[in-house]
Order: sequence, then structure tokens, then C-alpha cells
Amino acid sequence: MATLVSTADIDAKAMGLGIDISKVDLDYIRLPPGEDFGIKSDDDEDIFKEDAQEFETGFGNVIVVGNLPVVPPEKFEKLEVVIRKIYSQIGVIKDDGLWMPVNRETKKTLGYCFIEFNTLQEAELAKEKTHLYKLDKAHIFSVNLFDDFDRFMKVPDEWVPPEIKPYTPGENLQQWLTDEKARDQFVIRAGSDTEVLWNDSRHLKPELVYRRGYWTESFVQWSPLGTYLATVHRQGAAVWGGATTFNRLTRYAHPQVKLIDFSPGEKYLVTYSSHEPSNPRDTHRVVLNIFDVRTGKVMRDFKGSAEEFATGGTGGVSGVSWPVFRWGGGRDDKFFARIGKNVISVYDTETFTLIDKKSLKVENVMDFSWSPTDPILAVFVPELGGGNQPARVSLVQIPSKEELRQKNLFSVSDCKMYWQSNGDYLAVKVDRYTKTKKSTYTGFELFRIKERDMPIEVLELENKNDKIVAFSWEPKGHRFAIIHGDSPKPDISIYSLWSAHNSGRVSKLTTLKGKQANALYWSPAGRFIILAGLKGFNGQLEFYNVDELETMGTGEHFMATDIEWDPTGRYVATSVTSVHEMENGFNIWSFNGKLLYQIPRDHFYQFLWRPRPPSFLSAEKEEEIGKNLKKYSKKYEAEDQDVSLLLSEQDREKRKMLQEEWDCWSQEWKKFHEEEMEIRQLLRDGEASDEEEKYEAEEVEVEEVLNVTEEVISYDEQTMN
Repeated sequence: MATLVSTADIDAKAMGLGIDISKVDLDYIRLPPGEDFGIKSDDDEDIFKEDAQEFETGFGNVIVVGNLPVVPPEKFEKLEVVIRKIYSQIGVIKDDGLWMPVNRETKKTLGYCFIEFNTLQEAELAKEKTHLYKLDKAHIFSVNLFDDFDRFMKVPDEWVPPEIKPYTPGENLQQWLTDEKARDQFVIRAGSDTEVLWNDSRHLKPELVYRRGYWTESFVQWSPLGTYLATVHRQGAAVWGGATTFNRLTRYAHPQVKLIDFSPGEKYLVTYSSHEPSNPRDTHRVVLNIFDVRTGKVMRDFKGSAEEFATGGTGGVSGVSWPVFRWGGGRDDKFFARIGKNVISVYDTETFTLIDKKSLKVENVMDFSWSPTDPILAVFVPELGGGNQPARVSLVQIPSKEELRQKNLFSVSDCKMYWQSNGDYLAVKVDRYTKTKKSTYTGFELFRIKERDMPIEVLELENKNDKIVAFSWEPKGHRFAIIHGDSPKPDISIYSLWSAHNSGRVSKLTTLKGKQANALYWSPAGRFIILAGLKGFNGQLEFYNVDELETMGTGEHFMATDIEWDPTGRYVATSVTSVHEMENGFNIWSFNGKLLYQIPRDHFYQFLWRPRPPSFLSAEKEEEIGKNLKKYSKKYEAEDQDVSLLLSEQDREKRKMLQEEWDCWSQEWKKFHEEEMEIRQLLRDGEASDEEEKYEAEEVEVEEVLNVTEEVISYDEQTMN
């Protein structure tokens, strides 16, 4: 709702900003109040609903831009277009939200203007980004918030040292990792509620940690190390943390944000929005901000048309591939890059500028991928010149941009790159044309990244015509699995890049024939893999032990849409989201395929395990624990037995309680039966007995003529004789 403000009120505040507004040619200015950021604190949770909006009073969403050119009426429109172009890239300017006062006598502008944004956060960002902005040599913007007047007027004449507040430690954001039962958390969204729960597999049910209605307006997302839970709102994003409290830690102003992405080390958050152009001749505008997660400060923003951000990636919105920026350098978050036309732009996070102040030129580049652990780029370039120049995959060191290895590829129709989680191997799936160009076949180029000279092995399937349905590396391991062949029962082959008898060569471990599977899900700890049949295969599950090359168990989760291992590799969640109208909810399974519990939920949208950070244990210590696992497991086996006894006792108590309820109910009805004896006696003609044996049963036969028919029969006398 708009607020009418007299020029006298504005004049008082403008004086505080050093602006002469005595010649404003308006009696009133209509200024709507700023909107709240849209993410409520815990104390107003009960009034925060999805469609509710809360407004701030005052002028927090209005900025004053000074030191503008003083222009005559014929140049008003040109100046306004320039100003609007600068500030519309930062936020949404309200209708009639840009006003330039005019001198009544000269009819020229006064050299400043008021700009009204949708939110206070947009106004603050506009001030931060454009204060001291150089329009030309003579005009350097001076930008202030309209509400700064109050702050300027309260500055004391004498300096007083600020009060030093005692240090109060904040909440340990990784406290949840110290759970005595070694449980993991997960978050779900169903209906309007978002819930964080413990996976209590011993008690065969989840335990609620935190629930909040209308916590997000679109989706939630854990940070890669599990420290934060991010929510998305119309006015921006926010992160929350804690083991049980989930207080809001930081919020990030970005109106109409649609997608977010954390850097691997959780230092930065990328937010994305797109805006329909107000002018049909303009292009679809895209805005990306990179925030410092802890401070909420914008480290770098990128703006442009949707076409500029549409190259590369695996999927997105409005034609823009996501993620636009891909992070490299491992968990140090040193580099991020995006693909453009004939270039790969690589930035460092110290300056948030291009490395060497220029992009890496790669003619006709199609795709690139970072090593998960090292600053190495894998770059794919398709064939050029009708096949005169072969396709190639190159490995490039960053920041030196030195090419470490290159492999030329011929007759290529498509190429996909898959890194192993430790960065030890790179698999390049290459689809090639046959000699007739009428069909394609698939092979794999396997790079051994950590070995000398990065040797490459070529793998071709026994049947070259087999369609590749899925490929997946074993996490932290040397094995990979491929689904190949035609539906409905393709084959699954498992290979190894190392073995005691075949070191240095790729070898096939096994081929599983005719499996109802179209997706592969390795345990985060390796060794176990789920062969899953999703979508058209109706949720068929096979839990397979790759070490022993044997099936541990099978199951089915009808219409399952998603499968996710917990970060320890002990449990698996399968879920049916609201893509289907029926059977919504999730199931929790053990690693070997035992169904532990089922939780149905209507309008089920998301299930996400909370990630765990890497262990602080050394590889030697982990190996020692593995060798002495029986010694360590005795404690947990005893706890499991105690829980089992407790559950048995609880089950007995439950049965006992049900028996007592039945006895109580039975006694009440017997008492009621006795109280109605006189009424029953009257109804039975004075007979007082309720005992069945005191009654005699008599059988009475009744004969009844139902119908009589007369019929005249003729006969032959000779026949009778």
C-alpha cells in the first residue's frame, strides 16, 4: 500500500543529505514502503504463510543518486534511459519509481534523482555497487539511502569509542556429527512442511529434529559438507544451521532467485535469476551473484542475456544451463569457470577476476569438466572442418594453462566425461559413427591421471552395437559399472582398472545378464552397488556386493523416482515424489537390501541426506580400524542387543496394554448386559434365562402346495395294446 509523503518531510531528509529540494515541482510524492526480505525469524513463525507479505515502513527501499548531469527538457528521456539501464540491472525499479526533480525557473534537472526499488536489500545493493560510479569525467555518482538522513543527524559532535561487547561463542554448526548413536540426519519436504529428522534405524523409525511450515517457497538444499541448509524465497536465499535449532545464519538478497549452488568447500553461494524484459525488443535478462557464505557479501555479479549463459551444463531453466559456473581446485574453492563461445573463462577467488585477465581460447569448445581434487580441466572439442580436424579431449593445468595430455578422436558424434571421485581416473565415453555414417557405436577412453605420462586405455564392449544406458565409477575406488544393451533387460558389466594379477590394465570382473535396471548407485564407501530400475521398470532394486560378485538382496519400491545413499554407505533411501499422484513417501533400506521402515507422505517433494565432511582420520588409521573392526564392533553389538531387548519389552508392554484395554471394555459391556436383564425378560415373555442351553430347538416341517397344473394327454390305443 502506498504512503503519501509531503514535500516538507522529504525536504527535511534531503537537507540532511545536502540536497536542495526547495524547487521541487510536486506537492506530494507517492512512495510505497519497502518489503520485508520474506524470511521470518522464529518469533514470527506463526504468522508467516506462503501468500502472506509483511511490509516495512519508511524509505529504506529508496536511494538518492547525486551528481547527475543537469539537462534541459529535451534530454530528460535520454538521461532517464541511461539511469534506468544502470539500476535495473541491480534490482526491480517500481512503476513510476524513478523521479528527477526539476528547477521551476530553468526547467532543467537539479542534478539528482530518487529511485524506488521493490526491497530494501535491492536499494542497499544499488548503493554499494554504484556509489562513486563514474558516468563520465565530470559526473561521479554519490549514492545514499533515503533513510541515511536519520543516521547522519545523530552523529555526535565528539567521538566516543565504541562499546566493546564481551565475546559470546556461537553454536557449533557441526554438533550433529557428535550424535552418540552415530545417526545421520535427512530433510524432507511434504505439503507446506519442511522437516529435519534423525534416521533411527535401531528403532525402525525417524526421529523429528525440527519442523517448520512454509520454510521455503521452492526447494531446500544442503551445503556440500552439511554445515548449512539453504532455503529459497522470492526476495533471495538464506542459510540455516545447528544440530537441532536451525537458526537463520545469513541471508542473501537476490529478487526472484530460481537456482542456487554452493562451492565444494562451502565458502561461496551462487544465485541465479532471470527477468522478462519490460521492452519486447530487449533480451531475456539473467543475473548471477556470487556471495560469501559467511558474510553475505556479493563478491562478484554477472549479468547478460539468456543466450550468453546457455552453453554447457546439464540442465537449467529458461534455456540457461545449470550450473553456469563449475568449481575447481578441490575443496579450497580456488577457481571457478564457465564456458562461452570459443572460450573457457576461468576466475580465481582471490580477486574474482579472470586468470591472467583473459579467457582460455578454445575454438569451438563444446564441454569441460574439473577434476574433483586437482586444478585440472578436461576439455572436449568436436571435429572441425567436416572431419579434417579431429575431435580431441585435452587436460589443462590451471592456473598455468599448460596442456598436460591430449587425445585425438575420430568420427565422433557425441562425448561425455566422467571423473572418479578421487581424481585418479577420467573416463571419456565416445560415440562414433560407423563407416556408413548410418549408425553409431560406443567406446571408452580411460585416462590414468595420477600415473606417469597419464597413460590412456581403450575399452570397447564385446558387442559394439550395445546402447550405453548408464556409467558410474566406484567412489574412491578403481572399478566402474556400465549398463548396456536394449530394454527391457539390458546387461550390466563391471570392470576394474587394477587387480593383483592384472596391474595396469583394464579387466572385466563380471557381466550380469538380463537385469531390469536403468540406473546405478554406488555406496559412498564403495564395494556395494544398487542396480535400480526406475520409471518404466517400477522401482526394481538389486543390492549387489562387488567384492564377492554376488547379490545380497532384492526389493521393490513401486514407482520409485529417486534413490540416495546416506553419507556413510550404511543405509539407502528410495522415494516417490509428487511426480506421481499416488504412493508418495520414502522407504529406508539397509545396505544389503533389508527394508527397515516405510513413511508415506502426501504431496512429497524432496528427500536429502545431510552430507558429512571428510573424516579427520588418516588413511592408516582407517585401515587399522578396518582390520580391528570386530574389536570395535563389540560395543555396538551390545548396544544393538540392548535396543532389541528394549524393543521386545516395549512390544510386550504394548500387547499387555491392549489386553488390559480389552478386558476393561469387556467388563463394561458385561455390566451393561446385567443392567438390561429386566428389559430382556419383558421382551422374552417372562423368560429370565440368558443361557443358550436352557432353550430347546424344535424342527418344524411345513408342506405347502406351490402350484397345480392339469394337462390332457392323448394316446394311441394300438400303442397301449
